[in-house]
Amino acid sequence: MNEPGLPMDINLAVNLCGIKLDNPILAASGPFGYGHEYRELGSFKDLGGIIVKGVSLEPWEGNPSPRVTEVSSGMLNAVGLQNPGLKDFLEYHLPSLREAGPRLLVNVVGCTVEEYAGVASGLAGVEGIDGLELNISCPNVKAGGMAFGTDPKATSLVVTAVRRETNLPLLVKLSPNVTDIGVIARAAEEAGADGISLINTLSGMLIDTGQKKPLLGNVFGGLSGPAIKPVALKMVWQAAEAVKIPILGMGGIVSADDALQFIMAGARAVAVGTGFFYEPGLPSRIIAGLIEYMKEEGIYTLSEIEGIARTLQEQGK
Repeated sequence: MNEPGLPMDINLAVNLCGIKLDNPILAASGPFGYGHEYRELGSFKDLGGIIVKGVSLEPWEGNPSPRVTEVSSGMLNAVGLQNPGLKDFLEYHLPSLREAGPRLLVNVVGCTVEEYAGVASGLAGVEGIDGLELNISCPNVKAGGMAFGTDPKATSLVVTAVRRETNLPLLVKLSPNVTDIGVIARAAEEAGADGISLINTLSGMLIDTGQKKPLLGNVFGGLSGPAIKPVALKMVWQAAEAVKIPILGMGGIVSADDALQFIMAGARAVAVGTGFFYEPGLPSRIIAGLIEYMKEEGIYTLSEIEGIARTLQEQGK
């Protein structure tokens, strides 16, 4: 069914791993927080879904300051997944999110397999949660700090453990800091993932030449924003070739054209992150651009162009 105000033949709805979205634009985990600040700015208006800031079993304090800095075409952050923990999220943040309207996914974080499984178990059967996004870029403290998402065996282990605890649609958010994203994506799919989210931030750093030391308190941080879009597109393309489950693409999306590129590379839906910091109404502009493009091209559903760039490339057209 069309959203109110859409041309009769245009339908923006998509099915992401069994989650029915009115449109393909989601708020990415992190910049959107738990949505409180953006509610007053009208940012919920054209969102198909919200992926909340990471939730851990117990509260996490995050990294030392400074945590965030602007860079050319993006930002570098080392917040460290600070969050109040599962209990606080359920008591103080979830109730208002339930009333927001868009579909709701919870980003799950942990430092051990048991912690990931514990969060998933605590969210199982909770009203108002439509799916989980598993952030496997976290350090595996039992494996010397190596991120779960950089090793297919570790990926399989944590996805399998979470899958046992929940029947909710499960997307696995992959780190781009790997040699072969296809190998990790297949490991997640084989372990029970319903979809893939990518990409998470790229690892980077800056140096304060005046103080002659790293600018971020944590030294290294995650690079996001338009600067990473070409890398994100490449990885969506590669993951789409490696798996059969749907892909949620993200990484520097600030326009309808950006969103279309991800969809044509193989993404079912897309998420906006850093762009919210300077344009809270960005989803509305992207939706308007998608509708205009579809009208001009005679496209009625986004499934008509999902992965079309890969298809035409394979056909030599």
